[in-house]
Amino acid sequence: MMDSALMLDVDAIRAQFPILGRELHDGKPLVYLDNAATTQTPEPVLEAWNDYFRRYNANIHRGLHTLADEATAAFEQARDTVREFLNAARVEEIIFTRGTTEAINLVANTWGRANLREGDEVMISAMEHHSNIVPWQMLATSLGITVKVIPVDQRGVLDMQAYQALFTERTRLVAVTHVSNALGTINPIREMADIAHDHGALILVDGAQAVAHARVDVTEMDVDFYAFSGHKIYGPTGIGALYGRYELLDAMPPWQGGGEMISRVSFDDGTTFAAPPHKFEAGTPAIAEAVALDRAIRWLTSLHFDLVSDWEQRLLTHATERMQSIDGLSIIGQAPEKCGVISFVVEGAHSQDIGLLIDQFGVAIRTGHHCAQPLLRSFGLDATCRASFGVYNTLEEVDAFVDALERVLAMVR
Repeated sequence: MMDSALMLDVDAIRAQFPILGRELHDGKPLVYLDNAATTQTPEPVLEAWNDYFRRYNANIHRGLHTLADEATAAFEQARDTVREFLNAARVEEIIFTRGTTEAINLVANTWGRANLREGDEVMISAMEHHSNIVPWQMLATSLGITVKVIPVDQRGVLDMQAYQALFTERTRLVAVTHVSNALGTINPIREMADIAHDHGALILVDGAQAVAHARVDVTEMDVDFYAFSGHKIYGPTGIGALYGRYELLDAMPPWQGGGEMISRVSFDDGTTFAAPPHKFEAGTPAIAEAVALDRAIRWLTSLHFDLVSDWEQRLLTHATERMQSIDGLSIIGQAPEKCGVISFVVEGAHSQDIGLLIDQFGVAIRTGHHCAQPLLRSFGLDATCRASFGVYNTLEEVDAFVDALERVLAMVR
């Protein structure tokens, strides 16, 4: 049987990313392995962005002229593209946000403040990004709720027995990442959703690290909220989306007030609010960003997710095998189900030094705590180096990264 990854034309994909042709530091080709932080942007997405500003730049909704009609149609088409991408039941279940962080804060400050009471519990995991920790801690301070933490073992796998045991009659919400940005661990979301629902709780999923690497189906996973960011999926910064079950969104109060999110405003009778999703989209939205996100999603899905996943697993396997041969190097997080992220530390070498020096060889990786300080502390660490892969990376780039890493370590140890 033919290896399906061989059917992915990585050279043709790379040709669509102008930035990948850059050379750094005296002619060294760029090897970009910081995809968990931000993916690069292909030409079709750049063209969609430019086309908006060149041809139909206008404010959306309520305008009667041609440009406003065209901009509105493109914006709402982007919403439907996200709906189809996530397999949501209704287009009204898709809210545009500035990204995953704003989406989680929206749920915390609307559903959370309307439904949580002192003594209620929100459950998160030890592997969460700060954006899925801090909003709940802020609610704990202001509302008196309790934030419970699902432990993670030394492989970087959630303790599912502990997860089940943490539920009480006061547990109202589970807020968990689909894929860990620091470890690459893929969490069993459908199983977690079933357990949460069995206990009468809702589940919110941070999908920032999942959407670019595997097919996401919010209906099949039976989640109540799902959030992601455009810049993690070959799109622009400043745009993302929140999926929410319509009956939940309809009952939630708005978060921000302003234009577009109203039905009627009166000094005498007060304000009545629009229906979802517009109730949660006050003011002029990121129109160009939504148009570009639409194109990014269409571009990525045209590659077929099974091929993308297979290729990225090959990159991960090859990098892991080569890195395991380096003396003193420890890979942090070796879950059986894992996306293309490798966090590592090297005995006798500071992560920041490695990151700075490997950049001189044209290799871009991320160092630090990755906005996951509690997780790293559970491993006894303050920082790691992180290499993360995208669909345009190659086996040759993996080799260039490992070769550069070995040269850097020879310098610092």
